[in-house]
Amino acid sequence: MHIETELEKTFGDFGALIGAWGAEKATEPALADSRTQLTWREVAELTARIAAQLQRDDLQPGQAVAILGASNIQYALVYLAAIRAGGCAAPLTTSAAPAQLAAMLKDSGAMHLFVDAAKLADLEGIALGDIKIIMLDYAVGVHPALADWMAEEGATFSAVPPAATDPFNIIYSSGTTGTPKGIIHSHGMRWHQMAGGFKSIYSHDTRSLVSTPLYSNTTLAVFLPTICHGGFARIMEKFDALAYLGHAQTDKTTHTMLVPVQYQRLLAHADFGNYDLSSFIVKFCTSAPFAAELKADVLKRWPGGLVEIYGMTEGGVVCMLQAHHHPHKLHT
Repeated sequence: MHIETELEKTFGDFGALIGAWGAEKATEPALADSRTQLTWREVAELTARIAAQLQRDDLQPGQAVAILGASNIQYALVYLAAIRAGGCAAPLTTSAAPAQLAAMLKDSGAMHLFVDAAKLADLEGIALGDIKIIMLDYAVGVHPALADWMAEEGATFSAVPPAATDPFNIIYSSGTTGTPKGIIHSHGMRWHQMAGGFKSIYSHDTRSLVSTPLYSNTTLAVFLPTICHGGFARIMEKFDALAYLGHAQTDKTTHTMLVPVQYQRLLAHADFGNYDLSSFIVKFCTSAPFAAELKADVLKRWPGGLVEIYGMTEGGVVCMLQAHHHPHKLHT
């Protein structure tokens, strides 16, 4: 595969790109969290091993693979591997009540639940149906740890190119009804987001800082294009202003997605001005009203562009303000 040619296509194979970047950028960093950093070769190999075991477990094309837990490398690997295996990633909202989570699992049709120990404890006593549980962190009782469950080193899987209409992920959103609804995004829709609409913003040199949960479509709007273009993503399990600033300076972060309250906390931090944020190319914001005064402060004190997005999980971006190009329209 010629990666740059693939990215120019109106539709391509996201899963195949992971393997291609694993060969192209083998020793370069791809993912990091508070405990681990992986190269692109390691990401390609580990997702292949998880994909192989999913297929050995008879994962059907388009079938959901449920993921529940704190954001970290293991979570990201399972999400990417589900897609490589021909399945559909189904990240579940960690703040949902146990009964809601059980309903999401049933609705998704998943036969696998990848979960961490903290969230599994929350589900104690809840009937989850006939589902295989794999632990994202460490083995609990009869439930194996991901590292022990995945296929052996060098394992291969059947990589079938997806159709544009095939399901890529299911995002559960409660909206205003209070009842979580499964929103299916197709491969075609995600490809348009990753390699279409924002292709001029991302490159293989992209370095993203991910500080919102991976179950959120807000987060995926930056995480997925970063992976698609062969960049690097650092995943924070929990947002902390000082830790964020430290990572941004050390990693020379270029891209990020934050919600307004995070911008507020960062700019209000006494040490904000002591960190070098000059590597930033673009910062995104969505999910809540973004005050004009706060936007102005971000533009004044934080290098790089600022893009505010309004949209919906079901349909993607509806309206976008490139604040750095239109500093007199910050009130809109």
